[in-house]
Amino acid sequence: MGSEDNILELKHISKYYPGVTALDDVSLHVRRGEIHALIGENGAGKSTLIKTCSGAIAPSVGEIIINGKSFLSMTPKLSEENGIGVIYQEFNLVGDLTIAENIFLGRAIRKGILVDFAAMEKKSQEVLDSLNIKIKPSTLVKDLSVGYQQMVEIAKAVSQNAKVLIMDEPSAPLTNAEVESMFAVVDLLKSRGVTIIYISHRLEEIFRLSDRITVLRDGQYVTTLETARTNEDELIKYMVGRQLNEVYPTRKADCIQEEVIFEAKAVSGNGDKEISLKIHKGEVLGLGGLVGAGRTEFAEMIFGAEKKISGEFYFKGEKINPKTPKEAIKIGIGLVPEDRKAKGALLGLSIQENINMPIYHRLSKAAVIDYKKAKSIAQKYRKEISIKTPSLEQKVKNLSGGNQQKVILAKWLAAESELLIFDEPTRGIDVGAKQEIYTLINQLVEQGKAILMISSEMEELMGMSDRIVILAEGSVSGEIPREEFNQELIMQLASKERNN
Repeated sequence: MGSEDNILELKHISKYYPGVTALDDVSLHVRRGEIHALIGENGAGKSTLIKTCSGAIAPSVGEIIINGKSFLSMTPKLSEENGIGVIYQEFNLVGDLTIAENIFLGRAIRKGILVDFAAMEKKSQEVLDSLNIKIKPSTLVKDLSVGYQQMVEIAKAVSQNAKVLIMDEPSAPLTNAEVESMFAVVDLLKSRGVTIIYISHRLEEIFRLSDRITVLRDGQYVTTLETARTNEDELIKYMVGRQLNEVYPTRKADCIQEEVIFEAKAVSGNGDKEISLKIHKGEVLGLGGLVGAGRTEFAEMIFGAEKKISGEFYFKGEKINPKTPKEAIKIGIGLVPEDRKAKGALLGLSIQENINMPIYHRLSKAAVIDYKKAKSIAQKYRKEISIKTPSLEQKVKNLSGGNQQKVILAKWLAAESELLIFDEPTRGIDVGAKQEIYTLINQLVEQGKAILMISSEMEELMGMSDRIVILAEGSVSGEIPREEFNQELIMQLASKERNN
């Protein structure tokens, strides 16, 4: 296949930051009209690579060729002019503006000096109709679901006549129904000759949509494969550089001890009602249920982030009632939250500062922090749980998702938490980092920690839990021992309507 068949070529792209090589001599080509998947572990360089195409960052070295035209670097305007559209994980929309205003943001249609709102709505309606998206262009973006907001981003790119649409983890924030709608639009765009670069951690999506797959690892190009001629095991091997024989690593069978670390008795509040459960030392208790079942709300009450209205919590046999996260931390409770960026880590601070955050009071004498000790503690946990970073001074926002999760976990290990709550512990994390998190969870229970693990991934829930408690509409609808784990039973209990 000649170069004229390639709509986009990247040649010898490298990107250097102080102490970090984000991309190292990456070359690849994207064929006209294909869906080309880009995969790799967190930190492999996927986002950096697409940002060089969109003009969000300039490569340190290399050449970008679009439709035969060569560029040493792009700007967002140049990228758009050359037919490249990007849909990032964080949408670039203004909530208080209408769909039409967002689609034409920065390039409003005018009648003389006045903005022609009617023309923008008409053009927007044409684009939405062409994509079979059933929403009115006069609707405010803030009133849309996440799925429809994403459709607005796609419509915006189409209205700009994008010939190459780059989609970065497009399914991450969507419900299953929204994902299917997004797939339908992607298929439609492909049928019209739009080239799509599709980035996802979800391998089933890659096989569903793509024609070819490029794998990156540690900032380097590994291989490009025809989707029809590869399989999941081969992709994982290329992604992580090793064979993952067990997705859910086995742990010692005798971890669970008689001692009850945590107990909830008829607890209500934050939308939950009459929840009772126990977690033993050395046990992973899975908490399952559908979105909105009350799992996160229950975790936030335990952690003192939300108010308990009635019922009782017990920690190692003693009644507790943490009213703030600070009180929960002192008791020995840690929370690895679902939204690690907003609630789990202080992204603008260093790894060392994040790890020591809950224990600064222990590291201070007369209000002076013992920085030597703080560094030693951070270094210990960096090594113990393999946080990949050139320096402890690295800001957490610059780490991959898997390493951000490890920093949050290191924080609670430093605080000597005995009960650790993991809320969606591997959301947005690639397959290699997932296994590292699972291995760490196993090590924690082998050390006698108690774990409450909330997960919407059925396989993860069954693969990691010793028991599973299911919530439905804010109440416990059932409890399943490991030997009776069964997807149909879990779904039955999760869908069960609460008896009034």
